[in-house]
Amino acid sequence: MNMYRHELRDILKPTMIWTFSIMAITIFFFSMYPTFSKEAESLRRMLEGFPQAILEALNFDINAFTSILGFYSYIFVYISLAGAIQAMILGTGIISREIREKTADFLLTKPVTRKAIMTSKLLAALTAIIITNIGYVSAAYLMAAIVESEGFQQGVFFLISLSLLFIQLIFLAIGLITAVMVSRLKSVLPVSLGTVFGFFVINMFAKSIGDDKMGYFTPFYYFDSMYVLQHKAYDPELMMLTIILIIMMVTGSYVMYAKKDIHTI
Repeated sequence: MNMYRHELRDILKPTMIWTFSIMAITIFFFSMYPTFSKEAESLRRMLEGFPQAILEALNFDINAFTSILGFYSYIFVYISLAGAIQAMILGTGIISREIREKTADFLLTKPVTRKAIMTSKLLAALTAIIITNIGYVSAAYLMAAIVESEGFQQGVFFLISLSLLFIQLIFLAIGLITAVMVSRLKSVLPVSLGTVFGFFVINMFAKSIGDDKMGYFTPFYYFDSMYVLQHKAYDPELMMLTIILIIMMVTGSYVMYAKKDIHTI
């Protein structure tokens, strides 16, 4: 419990910065909805001239965009990108911190197992992600209720919103196993940004060419907001794949961390 509190204190400040940043992005996007809804017809005519491949890559549905949920499905792509970066940085940073800051000697000489260390770090990271999602969902729902006076399907809205949690859990697991596999991770940011943007580009490319098989290689494809909007549910196959991948990566992280040679000063 002491390790958990220590880890949580260390990541609390960046967690709050990320939470308020994602909330600010959400508020900014939703504040533009009244303008888009008023200019719906002219916007529709303009978008009809765009190649379908580009619209697919941007998760853009001309017919659905003018509704609050259609608009939300579009902006969620960029909100999930920010959330994925946060989770990836969190996963890689919380495991590699002692090695980068050269404090591994102090941590590993304590009378605790590596499993306990890993568990404390993972619980702290999960707490940080939950805090972020509570703030995000609250801001998104409040703004949607303000800008859309006629109401909307709240079930679909919360399914789309909950997608951020699952996307972050996947990237947290990717970050954990990356930090464990790499012997000396000198800098978290380049690795995290490169990984997240790489998956994001693959997702856009897979959508632009309509290749569903390529979509399996990127977590962004698993919780496609337009799919949720159209089917009012998650893809069961991809949901199962998400759970399996998270379990495999977290389990692998525990196993490798227990056997890993920790370089000390």
